[in-house]
Amino acid sequence: MVFSNSAQREKTIAALTSVAAAITLTALKIVVALLTGSLGLLAEASHSGLDLVAALMTFFAVRVADRPADANHNYGHDKIENISAFIEALLLLLTAAWVIFEAIQRLLFDNGHVSTSWWAFLVMSISIIVDFTRSKVLMRVAKKLGSQALEADALHFSTDIWSSAVVIVGLFIVSLSKYWHLPAWTQQADAIAALGVSAIVIWVSLKLARETIDALVDKAPGTLVSTLQQRLSALEEVTEVRRVRVRRSGNKFFTDIIIAAPRTLTFEQIHTLSNLVEKEAITTIRNYAHQGDIDAVVHVEPVASPKETVIEQIHYLAESQHVHVHNIHVREVDGELEADFDLEVQEEMDLGTAHMLATQLEQAILQGNKRLHLVTTHLEVLNNTIEQREDVTEQHKDIAHQICSIADRIAGFGSAHEVHLYYPCRAGIDSRKGNVQTIPEFDLVLHTTFDSHSQLSQVHVGAEEIKRALRQAYPNLNNVTIHTEPPEYEI
Repeated sequence: MVFSNSAQREKTIAALTSVAAAITLTALKIVVALLTGSLGLLAEASHSGLDLVAALMTFFAVRVADRPADANHNYGHDKIENISAFIEALLLLLTAAWVIFEAIQRLLFDNGHVSTSWWAFLVMSISIIVDFTRSKVLMRVAKKLGSQALEADALHFSTDIWSSAVVIVGLFIVSLSKYWHLPAWTQQADAIAALGVSAIVIWVSLKLARETIDALVDKAPGTLVSTLQQRLSALEEVTEVRRVRVRRSGNKFFTDIIIAAPRTLTFEQIHTLSNLVEKEAITTIRNYAHQGDIDAVVHVEPVASPKETVIEQIHYLAESQHVHVHNIHVREVDGELEADFDLEVQEEMDLGTAHMLATQLEQAILQGNKRLHLVTTHLEVLNNTIEQREDVTEQHKDIAHQICSIADRIAGFGSAHEVHLYYPCRAGIDSRKGNVQTIPEFDLVLHTTFDSHSQLSQVHVGAEEIKRALRQAYPNLNNVTIHTEPPEYEI
């Protein structure tokens, strides 16, 4: 999916407001931490400071990532979001390490003094409210637009809620220890709270780092690949799913798929199948990641299908050798198969070349199907010229009537209709008198009706019987075309 300008503005505004929120919280926490000497609050200020850096990086990343693909970046600029999130995780880990060092120093050597005041509690309460609000807004926009950078930013603000709560608890315990003279170790509750904050930061940082590294090294997302393979294997005409690869870049998913399909499919059928596989891939990935732009590339490889018939195999092998065949007959003789067919060749081709072409095709068919033991070809000249004919049906109504009578005796009374007789234009025809000086071979087109519930094989036998009867009655017939159709009232 390609996002609109308004959606891109929403993404940018969300990142920019995060920057403003991080600036405000960082400034407040630093001031109060310096006034109170709270290490927990200082840790929070450092955390918020890094959140500010992260928010700035996020703002920069989403602006750059939104740029379209160009000549030098064919897959777009979305990886910048993953890089930004990874750097963010490293900065958080460094900060957590520094806070842990300071907390241990205070716990072991009793360094530092914490001055609690209502300002500290107020700042941390404000921090929780702001963090809660911003995490909700950022996560909503991140899910809507599929932005990993905004999602990382939202995760930071949500962890700040818990870390701020830990700091409040630490300051509260320190306050109680002063007024109620609790054991001395309670005076170090602030340092212990800082360790708690650091633990949260480390956990979040490692999780974020793992996710960004997975994206940067193009790790396949979860079980998406196996799920996609299963969905594609269930599609009709997909013989085998040979390869599925998925990678993520920002909010975009790229997948390339290689499938095997019956080699007898036409180019149009292959194109339709490719579109179907592409749509299925997009739907499956969309179920995994509801938002995001999905780019799917499908490659189809031809294979022999278990459902492939001998006739389909012969057609395919002929087409693979750039020749055409028709009128294929396959017979079983003593448990073995034989095939014969007409091979179309150009009329200017000599016999030697045509015979070599036929022999190559016969050998390819025999090698392709071990059940075949004999293949015979009939060379047929392919005539690409448009023949000039004249419709002389009106001049020979008696012949047309006799043709209908012959057809009706086989197909049933009234079945024959729409008779057309054609003579070559060069024939000596006196169309005014309706006689023929020299009767040449003529072409015939005849329409006949058969029961609409008859099997096509039976209809074909009937049509062939009509054709044989007509040729016997009229030996000068050239091309005979019999069009079979159901009666109009049965259509």
